Amino acid sequence: MKELGTIQRIDPREVWKHEAHDFTPWLKDNASRLSEVLGLDLDLVETEVAVGPFAIDLLAKDVTSGHWVVIENQLESTDHSHLGQLLTYGAAKAADIFVWISPEFREEHQLALAWLNEHTPEGVSFFGIQLELIQIDQSRPAPHFRLVAAPNEWQKTSRAGASRQLTPREAAYVEFFTTFLESLRSKYPRITNATKGQPLNWIWIAAGRTGFAFSVSFAGGGRFRVELYIDTTDKEFNKRAFDTLTGQKAEIEQSIGQPLEWDPLHAARACRIALYYPESVTVLDGPDALAKITDWAVENVKTFRDVFTPRIKALN
Repeated sequence: MKELGTIQRIDPREVWKHEAHDFTPWLKDNASRLSEVLGLDLDLVETEVAVGPFAIDLLAKDVTSGHWVVIENQLESTDHSHLGQLLTYGAAKAADIFVWISPEFREEHQLALAWLNEHTPEGVSFFGIQLELIQIDQSRPAPHFRLVAAPNEWQKTSRAGASRQLTPREAAYVEFFTTFLESLRSKYPRITNATKGQPLNWIWIAAGRTGFAFSVSFAGGGRFRVELYIDTTDKEFNKRAFDTLTGQKAEIEQSIGQPLEWDPLHAARACRIALYYPESVTVLDGPDALAKITDWAVENVKTFRDVFTPRIKALN
């Protein structure tokens, strides 16, 4: 009989000395672990996001639903102040999903999350995740996330959505964007944490600042595009940001290497700066055509990220 090891639990502070400087950056780089336990496909947008004099640990977006996700970290037992911060940050960012991570959840805080899930509107969800560090004998410590609070209907709703029969076009979107994400992550692994396409004609990729995103989409009429989409929920700010970037149009187009379509979307709140594929395509085209636009999209998302991200972060 083989000799078995002994499991021991390690204080997270032994690995991550500082929550903001050590644990939050680690979590940002390992978002897939968090996505797996939540059953979401998270794309992390920003860390230490300013809310007045305070800062959100992590702000993410659920690629499937488009909902904002606020994540509050602790490296000690849960306390009232962090619960208050979670609610305050979520309200400031109009979030629908609230995630609280701690190595030890007090019973009253688990009950508080359960009460919030019971009494808040449909679509608003609160999750409690216990962070554990496990070591077997002298092995390296291994992180483990355990769900200790979640909406009662979460698993049921997830299963119902997963079992719905997709149309041929929806199934094609899932296959195309999953392949696109695999190619993007393989070639440029730091661009996104998303892993799976959805039955939608677009996919959203974080641009490093709330309200700004890179999108890849089948736009209708045979058009396919990569774009910077600006929607901070503040129409006036969106237009000012668009105008500022438009003032840099010559430099931006020179860096990208081709002209873009600059669309202020006058009738809408948002704005768009897009690059369109030169040929007419649909998601139902053959594999050779889809492989070509996949490669085109991967390279242009990388180019958009390199060119636009520093300019986005410099906007006042």
